[in-house]
Amino acid sequence: MASPTYLMTMPLHAVTEVYGEAGLRDRFGLETARFDPADRARLTAALDLAGTLHRDDRRVREPYVNHLLRVAIRIICYYHVTDVDVIVAALLHDAVEDHPAELAELPADTPGPVATPAALAAVAQRFNPRVAGLVAAVTNPEYDPDRDRNEQYRAHLAESLDREPWARVIKVSDFTDNGVGVIHTTGDKVHRSARKYRPLVPLFRDLVSRPDTPLSAEVRTHILGQLDLAEQRFAAILDDPQDVPAGRPAG
Repeated sequence: MASPTYLMTMPLHAVTEVYGEAGLRDRFGLETARFDPADRARLTAALDLAGTLHRDDRRVREPYVNHLLRVAIRIICYYHVTDVDVIVAALLHDAVEDHPAELAELPADTPGPVATPAALAAVAQRFNPRVAGLVAAVTNPEYDPDRDRNEQYRAHLAESLDREPWARVIKVSDFTDNGVGVIHTTGDKVHRSARKYRPLVPLFRDLVSRPDTPLSAEVRTHILGQLDLAEQRFAAILDDPQDVPAGRPAG
Protein backbone atom coordinates (compact mmCIF):
# COMPACT_ATOMS: atom_id res chain seq x y z
CA MET A 1 0.00 0.00 0.00
CA ALA A 2 1.15 3.55 -0.70
CA SER A 3 2.16 5.91 2.06
CA PRO A 4 -0.72 7.91 3.58
CA THR A 5 0.65 11.12 2.05
CA TYR A 6 0.72 9.63 -1.45
CA LEU A 7 -2.66 7.92 -1.05
CA MET A 8 -4.28 11.24 -0.16
CA THR A 9 -3.05 12.80 -3.42
CA MET A 10 -4.44 10.11 -5.72
CA PRO A 11 -7.67 10.51 -7.73
CA LEU A 12 -10.29 8.13 -6.39
CA HIS A 13 -10.50 5.96 -9.50
CA ALA A 14 -6.71 5.70 -9.46
CA VAL A 15 -6.88 4.43 -5.88
CA THR A 16 -9.45 1.92 -7.07
CA GLU A 17 -7.38 0.73 -10.03
CA VAL A 18 -4.12 0.41 -8.11
CA TYR A 19 -5.17 -0.60 -4.59
CA GLY A 20 -8.80 -1.71 -4.88
CA GLU A 21 -11.21 -1.82 -1.97
CA ALA A 22 -8.42 -1.92 0.62
CA GLY A 23 -6.99 1.31 -0.74
CA LEU A 24 -10.36 3.04 -0.70
CA ARG A 25 -10.98 1.91 2.86
CA ASP A 26 -7.58 3.27 3.87
CA ARG A 27 -8.31 6.55 2.10
CA PHE A 28 -11.67 6.78 3.88
CA GLY A 29 -9.91 6.21 7.19
CA LEU A 30 -7.44 8.99 6.44
CA GLU A 31 -10.19 11.39 5.37
CA THR A 32 -12.20 10.74 8.54
CA ALA A 33 -9.31 10.73 11.00
CA ARG A 34 -10.06 14.35 11.96
CA PHE A 35 -13.57 13.51 13.15
CA ASP A 36 -14.15 12.92 16.84
CA PRO A 37 -14.36 9.29 18.09
CA ALA A 38 -18.18 9.25 18.30
CA ASP A 39 -18.53 10.45 14.71
CA ARG A 40 -15.91 7.98 13.48
CA ALA A 41 -17.84 5.20 15.22
CA ARG A 42 -21.03 6.21 13.36
CA LEU A 43 -19.17 6.29 10.06
CA THR A 44 -17.62 2.89 10.73
CA ALA A 45 -21.05 1.47 11.59
CA ALA A 46 -22.48 2.83 8.34
CA LEU A 47 -19.62 1.42 6.28
CA ASP A 48 -19.90 -1.96 8.01
CA LEU A 49 -23.64 -2.05 7.32
CA ALA A 50 -23.15 -1.05 3.68
CA GLY A 51 -20.42 -3.66 3.28
CA THR A 52 -22.69 -6.36 4.70
CA LEU A 53 -25.73 -5.45 2.60
CA HIS A 54 -23.76 -5.13 -0.65
CA ARG A 55 -21.34 -8.00 0.06
CA ASP A 56 -22.36 -9.95 -3.06
CA ASP A 57 -22.96 -6.94 -5.33
CA ARG A 58 -20.57 -5.89 -8.07
CA ARG A 59 -20.23 -2.95 -10.47
CA VAL A 60 -18.78 -4.43 -13.66
CA ARG A 61 -15.33 -5.50 -12.38
CA GLU A 62 -15.31 -4.30 -8.78
CA PRO A 63 -17.07 -4.80 -5.44
CA TYR A 64 -20.04 -2.47 -5.13
CA VAL A 65 -18.74 -1.06 -1.86
CA ASN A 66 -16.00 0.69 -3.87
CA HIS A 67 -18.64 2.94 -5.42
CA LEU A 68 -20.11 3.76 -2.01
CA LEU A 69 -16.67 4.60 -0.63
CA ARG A 70 -15.86 6.89 -3.57
CA VAL A 71 -19.17 8.72 -3.21
CA ALA A 72 -18.53 9.32 0.51
CA ILE A 73 -14.85 10.23 0.12
CA ARG A 74 -15.62 12.68 -2.69
CA ILE A 75 -18.10 14.47 -0.44
CA ILE A 76 -15.48 14.86 2.29
CA CYS A 77 -12.39 15.56 0.18
CA TYR A 78 -13.69 17.52 -2.80
CA TYR A 79 -16.94 19.00 -1.48
CA HIS A 80 -15.47 19.85 1.96
CA VAL A 81 -18.47 18.42 3.82
CA THR A 82 -18.03 17.51 7.48
CA ASP A 83 -21.70 16.82 8.27
CA VAL A 84 -21.59 13.22 9.49
CA ASP A 85 -25.27 12.57 8.75
CA VAL A 86 -24.64 13.40 5.08
CA ILE A 87 -21.60 11.12 4.88
CA VAL A 88 -23.46 8.27 6.59
CA ALA A 89 -26.33 8.70 4.12
CA ALA A 90 -23.82 8.67 1.25
CA LEU A 91 -22.49 5.30 2.39
CA LEU A 92 -26.05 3.97 2.62
CA HIS A 93 -27.48 5.72 -0.43
CA ASP A 94 -28.25 2.47 -2.29
CA ALA A 95 -29.00 0.28 0.73
CA VAL A 96 -32.76 0.78 0.87
CA GLU A 97 -33.19 0.59 -2.89
CA ASP A 98 -31.10 -2.56 -3.34
CA HIS A 99 -31.62 -4.50 -0.09
CA PRO A 100 -34.74 -3.27 1.72
CA ALA A 101 -35.90 -6.63 3.08
CA GLU A 102 -32.51 -7.58 4.52
CA LEU A 103 -32.04 -4.13 6.02
CA ALA A 104 -35.45 -4.34 7.66
CA GLU A 105 -34.85 -7.97 8.72
CA LEU A 106 -37.85 -9.17 6.73
CA PRO A 107 -38.22 -12.24 4.49
CA ALA A 108 -36.39 -11.86 1.19
CA ASP A 109 -39.63 -12.02 -0.82
CA THR A 110 -41.27 -9.14 1.04
CA PRO A 111 -42.75 -6.78 -1.59
CA GLY A 112 -41.16 -3.39 -2.06
CA PRO A 113 -44.11 -1.29 -0.82
CA VAL A 114 -43.75 -3.08 2.53
CA ALA A 115 -39.98 -3.52 2.68
CA THR A 116 -38.96 0.02 1.67
CA PRO A 117 -40.65 1.95 4.51
CA ALA A 118 -39.53 -0.72 6.96
CA ALA A 119 -35.95 -0.36 5.72
CA LEU A 120 -36.08 3.42 6.08
CA ALA A 121 -37.41 2.97 9.62
CA ALA A 122 -34.45 0.69 10.33
CA VAL A 123 -32.04 3.37 9.08
CA ALA A 124 -33.76 5.94 11.31
CA GLN A 125 -33.46 3.63 14.31
CA ARG A 126 -29.80 2.71 13.70
CA PHE A 127 -28.69 6.25 12.89
CA ASN A 128 -31.36 8.97 13.02
CA PRO A 129 -34.42 10.23 11.13
CA ARG A 130 -32.39 12.82 9.21
CA VAL A 131 -30.13 10.13 7.75
CA ALA A 132 -33.22 8.12 6.81
CA GLY A 133 -34.73 11.18 5.14
CA LEU A 134 -31.62 11.77 3.06
CA VAL A 135 -31.49 8.12 2.01
CA ALA A 136 -35.20 8.27 1.13
CA ALA A 137 -34.60 11.29 -1.11
CA VAL A 138 -32.03 9.41 -3.21
CA THR A 139 -33.89 6.08 -3.26
CA ASN A 140 -35.64 5.36 -6.55
CA PRO A 141 -39.32 4.42 -6.40
CA GLU A 142 -40.76 1.36 -8.07
CA TYR A 143 -41.15 2.23 -11.73
CA ASP A 144 -44.21 1.90 -13.92
CA PRO A 145 -43.28 -0.86 -16.42
CA ASP A 146 -45.38 0.83 -19.10
CA ARG A 147 -43.34 4.07 -19.02
CA ASP A 148 -39.76 4.80 -20.01
CA ARG A 149 -37.56 3.93 -17.04
CA ASN A 150 -34.97 6.66 -17.66
CA GLU A 151 -37.66 9.32 -17.97
CA GLN A 152 -39.17 8.21 -14.65
CA TYR A 153 -35.70 8.34 -13.07
CA ARG A 154 -35.18 11.93 -14.23
CA ALA A 155 -38.61 12.99 -13.02
CA HIS A 156 -38.02 11.41 -9.62
CA LEU A 157 -34.67 13.16 -9.19
CA ALA A 158 -36.06 16.54 -10.19
CA GLU A 159 -38.85 16.23 -7.63
CA SER A 160 -36.97 14.70 -4.69
CA LEU A 161 -33.83 16.86 -4.99
CA ASP A 162 -35.86 20.04 -5.40
CA ARG A 163 -36.88 19.85 -1.73
CA GLU A 164 -33.74 18.27 -0.20
CA PRO A 165 -30.62 20.45 -0.65
CA TRP A 166 -28.31 18.08 1.23
CA ALA A 167 -29.55 15.13 -0.80
CA ARG A 168 -28.32 17.03 -3.88
CA VAL A 169 -24.80 16.83 -2.47
CA ILE A 170 -25.04 13.05 -2.16
CA LYS A 171 -26.60 12.57 -5.56
CA VAL A 172 -24.16 14.80 -7.43
CA SER A 173 -21.29 12.75 -5.98
CA ASP A 174 -23.09 9.59 -7.05
CA PHE A 175 -23.63 11.09 -10.50
CA THR A 176 -19.98 12.11 -10.76
CA ASP A 177 -18.86 8.59 -9.93
CA ASN A 178 -21.20 7.14 -12.55
CA GLY A 179 -20.96 9.91 -15.15
CA VAL A 180 -17.40 11.21 -15.12
CA GLY A 181 -16.37 7.68 -14.20
CA VAL A 182 -18.09 6.21 -17.25
CA ILE A 183 -14.67 5.78 -18.90
CA HIS A 184 -13.90 3.19 -16.22
CA THR A 185 -16.91 1.13 -17.32
CA THR A 186 -16.72 -1.63 -19.92
CA GLY A 187 -19.05 -3.58 -22.17
CA ASP A 188 -22.66 -2.70 -22.99
CA LYS A 189 -22.99 -0.67 -19.80
CA VAL A 190 -20.89 2.13 -21.35
CA HIS A 191 -23.65 3.11 -23.78
CA ARG A 192 -26.51 2.35 -21.39
CA SER A 193 -24.96 4.60 -18.77
CA ALA A 194 -24.32 7.42 -21.22
CA ARG A 195 -27.92 7.31 -22.47
CA LYS A 196 -29.24 7.28 -18.90
CA TYR A 197 -27.03 10.02 -17.47
CA ARG A 198 -26.50 12.49 -20.32
CA PRO A 199 -29.97 14.11 -19.99
CA LEU A 200 -29.28 14.66 -16.27
CA VAL A 201 -26.39 17.07 -16.80
CA PRO A 202 -28.62 20.18 -17.16
CA LEU A 203 -30.61 19.14 -14.08
CA PHE A 204 -27.49 18.85 -11.94
CA ARG A 205 -26.10 22.13 -13.28
CA ASP A 206 -29.29 23.82 -12.10
CA LEU A 207 -29.36 22.08 -8.71
CA VAL A 208 -25.70 22.80 -7.96
CA SER A 209 -26.15 26.46 -8.87
CA ARG A 210 -29.14 27.05 -6.62
CA PRO A 211 -28.53 29.41 -3.66
CA ASP A 212 -29.81 26.89 -1.11
CA THR A 213 -27.40 24.12 -2.19
CA PRO A 214 -25.02 23.94 0.81
CA LEU A 215 -21.70 24.11 -1.05
CA SER A 216 -19.07 26.83 -1.32
CA ALA A 217 -18.52 28.79 -4.52
CA GLU A 218 -15.21 26.98 -5.02
CA VAL A 219 -16.87 23.56 -4.73
CA ARG A 220 -19.70 24.57 -7.06
CA THR A 221 -17.13 25.60 -9.68
CA HIS A 222 -15.36 22.26 -9.27
CA ILE A 223 -18.60 20.31 -9.68
CA LEU A 224 -19.69 22.31 -12.72
CA GLY A 225 -16.33 21.48 -14.30
CA GLN A 226 -16.93 17.80 -13.58
CA LEU A 227 -20.37 18.04 -15.20
CA ASP A 228 -18.77 19.57 -18.30
CA LEU A 229 -16.32 16.66 -18.37
CA ALA A 230 -19.14 14.16 -18.02
CA GLU A 231 -20.99 15.79 -20.93
CA GLN A 232 -17.85 15.57 -23.09
CA ARG A 233 -17.54 11.87 -22.34
CA PHE A 234 -21.22 11.17 -22.98
CA ALA A 235 -20.94 12.98 -26.32
CA ALA A 236 -17.89 10.96 -27.29
CA ILE A 237 -19.70 7.72 -26.47
CA LEU A 238 -23.06 8.50 -28.03
CA ASP A 239 -22.13 10.76 -30.94
CA ASP A 240 -19.14 8.70 -32.12
CA PRO A 241 -19.99 5.21 -30.88
CA GLN A 242 -17.52 3.53 -33.23
CA ASP A 243 -14.71 5.17 -31.24
CA VAL A 244 -15.71 3.38 -28.02
CA PRO A 245 -14.71 -0.31 -28.07
CA ALA A 246 -17.36 -2.35 -26.27
CA GLY A 247 -14.91 -4.34 -24.19
CA ARG A 248 -11.91 -2.09 -23.80
CA PRO A 249 -9.94 -2.18 -20.56
CA ALA A 250 -10.54 0.67 -18.11
CA GLY A 251 -8.04 3.48 -18.21
